[in-house]
Amino acid sequence: MKQIEYKHVTAARGSLLFLKGGTNASLGERVAIRDIDGNIRNGQVIKTSDKAILVQVFESTEHIDLENTWIRYLDEPFELALSPDMLGRNFNGIGEPRDNRPPIVSSLVRNVNGSPINPAARAYPREFIQTGISTIDGLNSLVRGQKLPVFSGSGLPHNQIAAQIVRQAKLPDESSNFVIVFAAMGVSHSDARFFETEFESSGVLRNVVMFTNLANDPPMERLILPRTALTAAEYLAYDLDHHVLVVITDMTNYAEALREIATEKGDVPSRKGYPGYLYSDLAEIYERAGRVKNRHGSITMIPILSMPSDDITHPIPDLTGYITEGQIVMSRELHNKSVYPPVNVPPSLSRLMKDGIGKEYTREDHPRVASQLYASYTRALEARNLASIIGAEELSQRDRRFLAFAEAFEERFVGQDQEDERSIIETLDLAWELLSFLPPEALTRVSEAEIQKYHHWDESL
Repeated sequence: MKQIEYKHVTAARGSLLFLKGGTNASLGERVAIRDIDGNIRNGQVIKTSDKAILVQVFESTEHIDLENTWIRYLDEPFELALSPDMLGRNFNGIGEPRDNRPPIVSSLVRNVNGSPINPAARAYPREFIQTGISTIDGLNSLVRGQKLPVFSGSGLPHNQIAAQIVRQAKLPDESSNFVIVFAAMGVSHSDARFFETEFESSGVLRNVVMFTNLANDPPMERLILPRTALTAAEYLAYDLDHHVLVVITDMTNYAEALREIATEKGDVPSRKGYPGYLYSDLAEIYERAGRVKNRHGSITMIPILSMPSDDITHPIPDLTGYITEGQIVMSRELHNKSVYPPVNVPPSLSRLMKDGIGKEYTREDHPRVASQLYASYTRALEARNLASIIGAEELSQRDRRFLAFAEAFEERFVGQDQEDERSIIETLDLAWELLSFLPPEALTRVSEAEIQKYHHWDESL
């Protein structure tokens, strides 16, 4: 580690320090910044040239005295100490403890700026993951190694859904639950406390590694936090052979921090002021999830992002959808009707669902009954729209049955209590119970044998 300190700060802007060039600083190198009071701040070199060096300061540049600030280049990237003792702990974005316990001491340290999995080394994501939530398990199934984001909005219960998934996620054919890496960026104190309480009271905290950045913590720490969390996930998955579920909230706060520093750097803005490299930056994070050939462990990722103004075409959800394998979309309309979880079924999908369901993974009727639920609910929404124009009493008998199906589907299949953990068999049985609102001739996506076995048509419904 270099011991030479330089006194060559020329300017400070926001979270950036501008330094004179001429030193052998490397891109991504860690920097220690000592101010006039002797306090040490953490920084990282993000731009170098012969004339100037640009350093990103994670604790902000507030109260920096340019003439009395010393810089030491540490000749190392940001690294994270790794150990099984990380489980049950809470850290900040750069891996320092937040739980008033000692730091992790280990001879194993790794650069947090990892790289995406080599496509040639990837194993195809398979094996159904049960979350206990019917709209995910039944209609948008999550498989091991998948990246399945949750598109939410301000005020919607994405935090409760994230906590429920963390509590309940498991592989049905294995006795052990997932090891969880939970990364929270820009959350309020109450939200951070909510997650800690939920994990502790449910008994899953011992299997969770938390990385937390609060709303009043340095925004620039949010840029390194997901990379720190994924470094821990890679260690748990590929060194210790765990199945790791990474839950990251809120990616919108990450993108806002990225836009802030890009503006300070003078980068050319793109859509809505975000830098043109937003796509590649998000891909660097998302593509670190997956399965690797000849490795038992895996990383499954659920990023959560709040869509500004509920706009699914906003750059953050738009680009996320290109990189990931589907999305779970929250509905404000269902939330206003007190439906939890308020999953908007038509725009939600899981592109890898077909590879993790069926006879070998869930039940033989799962693919077709999911397709039938989508088709029937879509038909019911058309009937609902028609009823809003001409009145429900003017609808045909069949359309009124579809209306009854839609109400029951939203209330009983989409809606479920936060403590209600349904097995996939319970979810599929409930699906057939709801499809019994409809006559057999209306079920065109399932086989005759499945109708005979599972469908219980009752004309009095």
